[in-house]
Amino acid sequence: MTFTDTHCHLADPKLASTLPAVLAEAQAAGVARFIVPATSPKDWHSVAQLERPSENIHIALGIHPWFTDGLNEAAFQELESELIRHPQAWVGEIGLDFYGKEQTQTQRDTQIDVFIRQLTLAQHLNRRVIIHNLKATAAITAAVKTAGFTLGGIVHAFSGSVEEARILVKLGFKIGIGSLLLNPNTKKVRTVLQALDDMDFVLETDSPFMLGHETNTPANIRRIAKIAAELRGVPLAQLAEITEQNVDSLLHTFP
Repeated sequence: MTFTDTHCHLADPKLASTLPAVLAEAQAAGVARFIVPATSPKDWHSVAQLERPSENIHIALGIHPWFTDGLNEAAFQELESELIRHPQAWVGEIGLDFYGKEQTQTQRDTQIDVFIRQLTLAQHLNRRVIIHNLKATAAITAAVKTAGFTLGGIVHAFSGSVEEARILVKLGFKIGIGSLLLNPNTKKVRTVLQALDDMDFVLETDSPFMLGHETNTPANIRRIAKIAAELRGVPLAQLAEITEQNVDSLLHTFP
């Protein structure tokens, strides 16, 4: 019985400084595969250095919505070059974050423009994507359609409604269920998990984030999986088999 952490920032200094121990702990917990996203041009190189598909470490390169201000054309050219240099890399972490009430419409429009450009690039290069979505499902749906993006991927750390999850599934995405389950007060994500079909979700931690002052690690996938199995009323081994098949469908097959 093995698991995949479909979203872990292994290049983050909190994990990178002790990475061999982090991976060993994860493997001891049955976590045998990892997808490592980047967030900005500043970490593309460090993330790319971690790529080892033969050892089940896969990467994604992209520009997170927090880092979309002040980009120049050279950044997009560099991203395309890096993706061509790494033909198995996905595009991510990309997306939209409309959480902050202080955001201006100009800032949101910039996020949308950068997101659409990356979706278009992913479609052109035949790559999956990893999407960050905070209070932006309608805009994400519109952007996916505008870009003509059809290759799917993961909407990670999902915190929306059942209705939003179903909209995103219809667009070809798996729903990333993660460390929110470790907080017993997060009712919405539990409802979503129970409503999804078997083929619609994958597991993640978003390490080293999501646990307040505690450093999250990929080993916590097993804790997340146990809660998920209980919520769905299935044995842990069955939950592992379901989610691993879903990751396989993303990594090894295309529409």
